[in-house]
Amino acid sequence: MPRKGHIAKREVAPDPVYGSTLVTKFVNSMMWGGKKSTAQGIFYEAMKNLEEKGGGDDALKLFKKAVENCKPLLEVQDAAGGPAPTTRCRSRSSRRRTSLAIRWLITFGRNRGEKGMTEKLGNELLDAANGRGAAMKKKEDVHRMAEANKAFAHYRW
Repeated sequence: MPRKGHIAKREVAPDPVYGSTLVTKFVNSMMWGGKKSTAQGIFYEAMKNLEEKGGGDDALKLFKKAVENCKPLLEVQDAAGGPAPTTRCRSRSSRRRTSLAIRWLITFGRNRGEKGMTEKLGNELLDAANGRGAAMKKKEDVHRMAEANKAFAHYRW
C-alpha cells in the first residue's frame, strides 16, 4: 500500500482492429504466458463467428452489449461484524464492474463444452449479449447474495 500519494491508473492503448480500449483490456485478460498475438487471434476469430451468428448485428456492438449485461451492480464482501464474521453488499466502481464482467466472460467461456477456444468464447459472448449463459447466471447469483446480505450494509468502515 503506497504511502506517498495517489498512483494514477494507466490507460491501455486501443486495439488495432476495432480501436477500442475495452477490446484491449479483454485480450490482455485472456492472455496466458505473455502470448498476446495468440490471444488476439482467438478473440478476432471469435468476433468473426459472433458476427455470423449474431443475426446481422455488428460484432463490436454485440461484444459491448455482452460486457454491459454481465456487469454487476453490487458485490458481496466479507466483513468482521462483531463476534461473528459477516458478509455485506457494496456498490462498486465502474472499473471494478467492468473487470469482473470481463473475468467472468473469459472464465465461463473457457469452461464451455464446445471444441476450440474461438467457438467457446464466441458462444459465451453471444449468450451474454442475449441475457443468458453462465456469466449472466454468475451476475444474478452475486445480486441474489447481495440482496440477502443487505441487512449488514450499515457496517461501513
